[in-house]
Amino acid sequence: MTQSSERVAAAVRGWLEAPRSGPLVLGLCGSQGSGKSTLAEDLKSRMEALGRRVAVLSLDDLYLGRAARADLAREVHPLFATRGVPGTHDAARGTALLDAVRAGAPVTLPRFDKGRDEPVPTGDPVPAGLDLLVFEGWCLAARPQDESALAAPINALERDEDPDAVWRRHVNSLLESTYAALFARIDRLVLLAAPGFEVVRGWRGQQEDVLRDRIARGEAQGSQVMDDPALDRFVQHYERLTRHILAEMPDRADLVLHLNPDRSLRDPS
Repeated sequence: MTQSSERVAAAVRGWLEAPRSGPLVLGLCGSQGSGKSTLAEDLKSRMEALGRRVAVLSLDDLYLGRAARADLAREVHPLFATRGVPGTHDAARGTALLDAVRAGAPVTLPRFDKGRDEPVPTGDPVPAGLDLLVFEGWCLAARPQDESALAAPINALERDEDPDAVWRRHVNSLLESTYAALFARIDRLVLLAAPGFEVVRGWRGQQEDVLRDRIARGEAQGSQVMDDPALDRFVQHYERLTRHILAEMPDRADLVLHLNPDRSLRDPS
């Protein structure tokens, strides 16, 4: 991750030095397990060492709680009970937060407790006058797919649990509306490009292994670890958009970091 951090930090230094009004909102997109959170925190440390005022917001911190997602599951489609895809975040709140940050106002950034599967009651206060907000997420800045691409299921989850494409069409419609408004607030976009979706299951499994160790040490009370069948099903919620992002985002991102299966930076040659 050191090489990736150095590449992103160099780019950000240049973007921050360019004339602009207000803080830079940096979008950082990457699949589950690609190292977004680690990179975001490392970038924060590097920029703060240069005297910049920096905060980090994850798209995950905008997740709706279980009750709100249960309402979506009843009203729209049962698959919305599982957090992850567009529709399971408070996108309007995110847009308001980014507008406040861009205006130079103090804000309180929300946080989400994945162990409890609920938003944290109190967030992190951020003073006015940020230089940089790092906004990271697995589907950050994703664009909707063509309608024709939605018809055929991409995996067993879609085939068996969304045969009429209600879930995936609703996700796609949100990418055209509320999420498009949220992502429009991003000034620069960096993509951590996995070598393919086939590595995501393994990367996500490594995250579960870390959580399992933390629970064993008593550091993650109330959290639950997914077994292999649950994890196999879970990552299928992310497959369609992850594949779509890897296919179309590299042509428009401001910086693309192509990763090897071990998350090291791929040699551009």
